[in-house]
Amino acid sequence: MIRYKNPIIPGFYPDPSICRAGDDYYLVTSSFEFFPGVPLFHSKDLIHWEQIGHVLTRKSQLDLTRAGTSEGIWAPTIRYNNGRFYMITTNFSDGGNFYVWTDDIRGEWSDPVRVEQKGIDPSLFFDDDGTVYLTSKYEDGEVQGIGQCTINIETGEMLSDTRLIWRGSGGKYPEGPHLYKRNGIYYLMIAEGGTEYGHMVTIARSDSPWGPFESCYRNPILTHRDTTLDKFQALGHADLIETPRGDCWMVFHGIRPSQYMLHHLGRETMIAPVTWEPDGWPLVNGGKLITPEMEVSRVVSECPVDVPPVCDTFEKENLAPYWSFLRNPVPENYKLNKPGLSLTAGNHTLNDRGSPTFIGRRQQHFNVSAQTLMDFTPADEKEKAGITVFHTNEHHYDLLVTRKNGNRVALLRKRVGDIEAESVPVILPDQGSILLRIEATRLIYSFYAGTCQEDMTLIGEGRTQLLSTECMVFTFTGCFMGLFAEGGGTARFQYFIYEPDGLCENS
Repeated sequence: MIRYKNPIIPGFYPDPSICRAGDDYYLVTSSFEFFPGVPLFHSKDLIHWEQIGHVLTRKSQLDLTRAGTSEGIWAPTIRYNNGRFYMITTNFSDGGNFYVWTDDIRGEWSDPVRVEQKGIDPSLFFDDDGTVYLTSKYEDGEVQGIGQCTINIETGEMLSDTRLIWRGSGGKYPEGPHLYKRNGIYYLMIAEGGTEYGHMVTIARSDSPWGPFESCYRNPILTHRDTTLDKFQALGHADLIETPRGDCWMVFHGIRPSQYMLHHLGRETMIAPVTWEPDGWPLVNGGKLITPEMEVSRVVSECPVDVPPVCDTFEKENLAPYWSFLRNPVPENYKLNKPGLSLTAGNHTLNDRGSPTFIGRRQQHFNVSAQTLMDFTPADEKEKAGITVFHTNEHHYDLLVTRKNGNRVALLRKRVGDIEAESVPVILPDQGSILLRIEATRLIYSFYAGTCQEDMTLIGEGRTQLLSTECMVFTFTGCFMGLFAEGGGTARFQYFIYEPDGLCENS
């Protein structure tokens, strides 16, 4: 037996979709208000994944100017057909549904091709006769379900009216549809129950892509909605993939609660084996629960990938693909010094719904430390720079250096909803580099500052609880650890260390 660990891609990487090109697998996830959009991963064995970039890397593809919290890019689907890759998604804040394409998965993608069909979570299906189906969530007054039309894949033009093809199995918010064809039968798999703790995956089948669809008698085929104390919760939004050997797998997202009914890492990508029973219906993981330690009879191959380095010294031409900006960045505010990174404060702060000078990488582990060495001499109290744990503009903890009463100081600023509080400032030497460090556990973030490792001072602490999705207006994202500058001035960061406590991804 072969063992692997869930999540396969930890941290805020929700709504996974997957495709295969030969022996290579590619996976995309939602990105919401963060830029670049739609993280893109590659794998040879479905278990070990490497981020190779993003799909939407230009403002012409992804304008996030009007994106509010958890708006922007929702639920992409990736498909491969006749040598070409397609990614279709919704920009909830600008223009609705569109797709882009590329013939080089590691190169640039096209500008958006807009489609008229409404509804979130669009998906493409390429039938054997060349017909291309566009499937998405459908709403008409009180009626909710899955809608579908056919399109011209070259232009995005609708070739048929949108038709309601399935209302789901009875759960709320039927969405996230994917259409498949197996042995001449069409299968429609969707998400139901809402993306929170009642989330689930259901499936139906028909002799026609237009239905009528017969609901699987085992629905939901995947859920943890009745396992309150289980390790994983909110399992749903799935996609299926078949290997060249005929094995079938399902990718989906779920959450790891930090404590009862609270999570702050976001929805994470997981995987489970699928068998097709004699009755023609899929069975996920043999009907058993999804666990952190999974055991299967075989995988495609065992192909570990290079793990991102613990320490990023910013020595390359471009930022590593795990870094993200908040909305479309102002390029002149970011300078790679090779080594080092300089951030110049712009017009927005972390409290604003604009694009502050900020880069962050997803927090992927409960027990982790993040550290940077920063050169920054603020001119006044307005100038601030440092390290942050960021979830939304209303929920973030910032360890920053600024000036108070003429002194250069370090302090912890905590923003939680409409409350903002600062710790007692700790005076720093007026010159020289400053070490800033975050130490995280499941329940607590601790923030330290000093001139060297031997004289680090605890500046303050913050509960992970208050950066949890359940403690704010419901969000679809998770926590980032990153660097920022605001209020004026330029800060230079010599490196950024992200170091999990041990190698276990479930730590």
